[in-house]
Amino acid sequence: MVLFNPVVISIAVMIILCLFKFNVLLSILIAAITAGLFSGMPLEDIMSTLIGGMGGNAETALSYILLGALAVAVSKTGLASILARKISKIVKDKKIIFILFIAFIACFSQNLIPVHIAFIPILIPSLLKLMNKLKIDRRAVACALTFGLKTPYMAIPIGFGLIFQNIIRDQMVANGIDATTKLVTSTMWIPAIAMIIGLLIAVFITYRKPRSYKDTAIEEIAEEAIEEKMTRKHWSALLGAVTAFLVQIKTGSLPLGGLCAIIVLILTGAVKVNEVDDLLEDGVKMMGLIGFIMLVAAGYGSVLRETGSVELLVTSITGVVGSSKLIGATLMLLVGLLVTLGIGSSFGTVPIIAAIYCPLGLSLGFSPQAIILLVGVAGALGDAGSPASDSTLGPTAGLNADKQHDHIWDTCVPTFLHYNIPLLIFGVIGSLML
Repeated sequence: MVLFNPVVISIAVMIILCLFKFNVLLSILIAAITAGLFSGMPLEDIMSTLIGGMGGNAETALSYILLGALAVAVSKTGLASILARKISKIVKDKKIIFILFIAFIACFSQNLIPVHIAFIPILIPSLLKLMNKLKIDRRAVACALTFGLKTPYMAIPIGFGLIFQNIIRDQMVANGIDATTKLVTSTMWIPAIAMIIGLLIAVFITYRKPRSYKDTAIEEIAEEAIEEKMTRKHWSALLGAVTAFLVQIKTGSLPLGGLCAIIVLILTGAVKVNEVDDLLEDGVKMMGLIGFIMLVAAGYGSVLRETGSVELLVTSITGVVGSSKLIGATLMLLVGLLVTLGIGSSFGTVPIIAAIYCPLGLSLGFSPQAIILLVGVAGALGDAGSPASDSTLGPTAGLNADKQHDHIWDTCVPTFLHYNIPLLIFGVIGSLML
């Protein structure tokens, strides 16, 4: 039965532990061991698979540490504070404009300037005092950030969006369905509308009421007077940020971009050599836990794949579907939600589910566009709301810089509810209409 599948059991364990505010990293470890034990793997094999698989997110984890150090360095120069003041002048006392502006900036991180979560630890901590002044509910900002991290890669074939849509295209072709990137793009606007609706509900309805926070100093960022004009150290910090962007674009390596940016700050004198140890230590304090969670999440994904239970979960729906398109579409999307909640990666989920969804979709009479929609939405479901996804870990890293934002209840639960529910509805209805 589906309910006794090791993947379902382990994800249920992870979610329950997280909802009761048990440490996220330990929750993922326990979930991984649960999946392995229920599938019959020896404990030593589970741990070796877990540890061996952690390398899958090694680059991401290193990126988080270096970006944390870069964020601290940029903040100490005062550049982030100047930017925060500029944004304050633009939005004034308009809370909704501020939140939508954050969502707008986040969208650029996937396509126009594909740096993914790199901007969050640099920009968001410096904006926390402004959010406190405006009494903005940070759950709305978390939804805005996750919106910007997810929607563009689903809908726009540029940057990370082109990678995601090409993965869908390639998996469709590999499983016997003719597809082009253009066909994928012409279909994936449907989940983008679902995401927009989820964002608007979060901003205008659910989290519109004022919420008070304390003006707590951020330990890793020194409180300094904000200079009105750009000085040499500010230009150095800006040069470092631009260097990180250009190196990442040229080489495809975000850790290398972060390292080069820090070197630029040292060479230009914005950061003194004797401050580097403290800088890295503060960077680890800010982003270290998030980096380790990403490492363990990759190991968890490896354990899930090694058990073979993911494939069993996907194939098990074929016996339940019968000939009903409605039931078929609903179950496909729910299974995709479970898989992505565990693995934490939309990009990694698509190849797993496409091998079954493509022939199943054809047998139920779905059109190629409908199958594209089902595969794309099933892959994207769960990315919002997963405790192990960088689409939730990234926003938390910025919003919790002053220790007043809970990863599960203030990021994961709000983004899960506001995005996964609309995606499910639009995915099912859209697949039946295409």
